[in-house]
Amino acid sequence: MPHHFLAYLYRLQYIERWSLMRKTTGENVAEHSYHTALLAHLLASIARRVFGRDVDPEKAAAYALFHDATEVFTGDIPTPVKHHNPELLGNFRQIERLAAERLLSTVPEALQDVYRPLLSREADSPEMAKLVKAADVLDAYLKCVSEMSAGNREFATARKQMEERLRSFDLPEVAWFLENLAPSFEKTVDELSEDIGGDSV
Repeated sequence: MPHHFLAYLYRLQYIERWSLMRKTTGENVAEHSYHTALLAHLLASIARRVFGRDVDPEKAAAYALFHDATEVFTGDIPTPVKHHNPELLGNFRQIERLAAERLLSTVPEALQDVYRPLLSREADSPEMAKLVKAADVLDAYLKCVSEMSAGNREFATARKQMEERLRSFDLPEVAWFLENLAPSFEKTVDELSEDIGGDSV
């Protein structure tokens, strides 16, 4: 029996995000998954090195990398649609669970125990789940910042909403990131180069 797991995951590159928004730059779910994994690793590293918390960056990155894997079957449902009412959100969560089971069935049996918790979003602790969700929202926030820096006011309301959600996590590593790393996303490549004393690429 063929195992289509990886072939399905590679199709995340064809699923576009922000479908209701006018964008200067498109973004697909594969890109978002990579960025979320990068941010989760970074947030966990900040939590560990700056704030002395016992958080595993590699595990955070793994959970984040697969956090939207089921969208190969469900597509990317815009947040305003998904969160329109609790009943609709509950139905969507059930669809996600069914999609996770379907995707897991494409994994070779010897590897299913590895990928079951990743595909079903069964983080090993509420703290880990919260950090990964914060990374997910943080990537959306950075997309809004980048779009607005390019002059696209379409993302103004979304940026405010993402800022509010990030504050609601009440995570010191998120606050540290926003103070020390996020401002760079509002700079041009020439401004970034000037700050490190080099020429633009």
